Amino acid sequence: MARIAGVNLPDNKRIETALTYIYGIGPSLAQKILGVVKIDPNIRVNVLPIDDLNRLRDYVEKNFKIEGVLRQEKSFNIKRLRDIGSYRGIRHSRGLPVRGQQTKTNSRTIRGNVRRTVGSGRKASAEKT
Repeated sequence: MARIAGVNLPDNKRIETALTYIYGIGPSLAQKILGVVKIDPNIRVNVLPIDDLNRLRDYVEKNFKIEGVLRQEKSFNIKRLRDIGSYRGIRHSRGLPVRGQQTKTNSRTIRGNVRRTVGSGRKASAEKT
């Protein structure tokens, strides 16, 4: 089992796809990394030679912020925005969209699937009045 930056890569996937399991590496960055390290992107993780795996691991860990370091930096940036009281920080703390999206209708992703319409939460009355 291949392990890079504390993440176990799945054995039966292509190395190009398996690299995307690491937080901070997406498909395009995985292609660039494999191009620099000169590894075939179609090879499976379980047949990847040990020396290629070591070269890949060294390159990724030395040249990119990934996993814990990236998560920590991201949370520090959000905390800094909250502390200085910026508009973006306030939106983060309230759980609302940060990048200018409208909130009258389409902010279900950030707020959760909350329906706040007039009759949506009303229960049917059991007896007549």
